[in-house]
Amino acid sequence: MQPISADSHVMEAEDVFLGLPERFGDAAPRVVGAGTEDDAIVIPALGPRGVRKRMGWAGMRVRNGVAIERREGHKPEVDDLTDAEAKELLAKGYDGLRAGIRDGARRGADQDIDGVAAEFLYPGFFGMFSLPNVELLVACQRNYNDWLHDYAAAGAGRLFGLAAIPVQDPAADAAELERVIGLGYKGGCIPCTSPADKPYFHADYEPIWSLAEEAGFPLSMHVGTNAYLPRDQRAPSRQRDSVFDYANAPSAVQRTLVELICRGVAERHPQLRFVVSEFNAGWIAHWLDRVDQGLQREHRFRSEAFTGERPQDVWRRQFHATIEDDRPAIATRELIGVDNLMWGSDYPHVDSTWPCSQQVLDEIFDGVPATHRERITRRNVEALYGLA
Repeated sequence: MQPISADSHVMEAEDVFLGLPERFGDAAPRVVGAGTEDDAIVIPALGPRGVRKRMGWAGMRVRNGVAIERREGHKPEVDDLTDAEAKELLAKGYDGLRAGIRDGARRGADQDIDGVAAEFLYPGFFGMFSLPNVELLVACQRNYNDWLHDYAAAGAGRLFGLAAIPVQDPAADAAELERVIGLGYKGGCIPCTSPADKPYFHADYEPIWSLAEEAGFPLSMHVGTNAYLPRDQRAPSRQRDSVFDYANAPSAVQRTLVELICRGVAERHPQLRFVVSEFNAGWIAHWLDRVDQGLQREHRFRSEAFTGERPQDVWRRQFHATIEDDRPAIATRELIGVDNLMWGSDYPHVDSTWPCSQQVLDEIFDGVPATHRERITRRNVEALYGLA
């Protein structure tokens, strides 16, 4: 049974940003240096921090004479891109990417190399979720949703886009959610951290939760899609450590999960589904146990008994997590919930298992019942998004 990737990505074409600089000036993203090694999505107002190369690193792994380095049970190592063919491709920028990354009609060839039946698509430009100008954010996400719809529609039924939902503007949020549901989208993305001045249990979000719940429209929170946080609200930090930052990625979504699980959102909307995407899941069983203990402590310090649902039960009913080469999640799958896990290749990002997904899956599911593998790599995503 071929797997379905519950977490893959697009690399945005210039069309996503058309008209934005004319309306919003230097605060707006736009493509600069197209077709060259400087090809990037740039927000001029942010200076060097506003530059994001349009690169699909994983797609460059299939090159003449290049062996893919990979440890057993793990995705490929970061590639050495110093050979002549790699340099030639990099010099072309977006135009040097594999055809399937640029054109949904040709994505099937990339899927076939990896043995994947279909993919659910997240953005490549995470910055669209953290634009401080809310009017610009809404316009950018609307452009993106139109472009993604066409890209996925060209994929012969093997591509499913996940729409960007602008929660920062409740009125625009509801309008765009209704619009993308009408376009046939099966799910959408919200920031993995709620806006600084309005946690997800705020009453302003209730119409959105209700609409998504009624439509059976899962809402995903992908790593890196943080809402804007004003500089004066950012915690002071010591010197950045890239290893710590990478390993500590789940902390970004954990506060969000407490807002949803413990502060009434899930209880009020028991049919609403959420996806925690690309944070992996080996941490979840232990973390839910700590959240459970935290709730008990919170109520005991108030001299009152906790009578709500256990976080573990809410999680199993309403939440899903995507994994890549996460053997710890497989080992603890019965604590997390076998039906709450979904595999994703992360193609074409550097963390992708492509083009070795079949081998990685064979290794991380070694000794695991075939029925569990089928559920995690295909059946669960089919059920969540109504494909079965």
